[in-house]
Amino acid sequence: MNFGRGPAVVLNVGGTRYSFSREVLKDFPLRRVSRLHGCLSEQDVLEVCDDYDRERNEYFFDRHSEAFGFIMLYVRHGHLRFVPHMCELSFYNELIYWGLEGSHLDYCCQRRLDDRMSETCTYYSAEEPPGESSAGPRGKARRAAAAEGGKWLERMRRTFEEPTSSLAAQVLATVSILFVIVSMVVLCASTLPEWRAPENRSVEEQSRYTAESVREPSGIIEAICIGWFTAECIVRFIVSKNKCEFVRRPLNIIDLLAITPYYISVLMTVFTGENSQLQRAGVTLRVLRMMRIFWVIKLARHFIGLQTLGLTLKRCYREMVMLLVFICVAMAIFSALSQLLENGLDLGTKNKDYASIPAACWWVIISMTTVGYGDMCPITVPGRILGGICVVSGIVLLALPITFIYHSFVQCYHELKFRSARYGRSLSAEFLN
Repeated sequence: MNFGRGPAVVLNVGGTRYSFSREVLKDFPLRRVSRLHGCLSEQDVLEVCDDYDRERNEYFFDRHSEAFGFIMLYVRHGHLRFVPHMCELSFYNELIYWGLEGSHLDYCCQRRLDDRMSETCTYYSAEEPPGESSAGPRGKARRAAAAEGGKWLERMRRTFEEPTSSLAAQVLATVSILFVIVSMVVLCASTLPEWRAPENRSVEEQSRYTAESVREPSGIIEAICIGWFTAECIVRFIVSKNKCEFVRRPLNIIDLLAITPYYISVLMTVFTGENSQLQRAGVTLRVLRMMRIFWVIKLARHFIGLQTLGLTLKRCYREMVMLLVFICVAMAIFSALSQLLENGLDLGTKNKDYASIPAACWWVIISMTTVGYGDMCPITVPGRILGGICVVSGIVLLALPITFIYHSFVQCYHELKFRSARYGRSLSAEFLN
């Protein structure tokens, strides 16, 4: 610690005192407490705690003392449970204040917290804890800086990035959804036989991306949609705070993947000519135009369900990798055994579908996922017994990581729902005013 004197540091939480050495605070599991180690002045200390006694080297926190006692039990023993006869949301508020999350709770308490949040539709954001966003020196400084300048830029950014932040943002989001729906309808309709070119046109002519095709109704609609998406992407890039962070966001990458093929197709037509070998092949252009299907993912900006799915996959990548490892290990074992029982042993009944282990892997994966296409199946008695074990093993292995993914999904859903409700309240105030 760069501030204060004495070998020991005293934390006073709601009247209960805890004494620690300076070195312990450096790597303390609670983020708020560990921040005291880097404080250089009394002003820095008062941004972390509520009061400071220089003579006693005592830091005062006006928080729930009994809740902090249970949090200290977690620091010492690694188990975190709710305080008896205390509201789950209030205790969760204390966790966020000290730098913990709901995932640190024991499994039974996590379920209680999820049920409580489901009933009240409440979520406290870890990035903006209650009591800190609207109070304190930093909050006042942020509000003063926002009041001085850049209000219109922040408003534009929220209008394009947060569909529920204002009435204009909702109108813009509705228009964007309509463009996505229209573009998807045109894409699907273009594959219908009635929509295609007359039969007297050759495959070469149909695959070309010519100037005449742009003047067709489908080409005009596609150009209008691309123009809207391009303008929207450019404006969001201009008003973004961090340009590098904007480029790295998954949804923005998807936008680029959906918009770029159109311009590549036009440039290929302009520079290679309509009668080039590449145009006659047509495969590259068809692949590029079919990449418009990525526009469907643009709906994730406007629907909490798709956002929850993406955020859950991002936070549960370890569980997803574990699930894939389970499947790969089981697939290697069962494919080798099934190939041996069905084709490897000289029993007079060789099954040609299991001629190799890679071929047997296909049977294992559709059996473990209980799809069962029926295109290949074991015919020997040992093979059928192995198939039954494979199906049961697949059900068990797929169910093991589901619990972790489920809890993460619930937590992500409540987080996004709370954020949407917060912007909804600001929208209602704006409408009334």
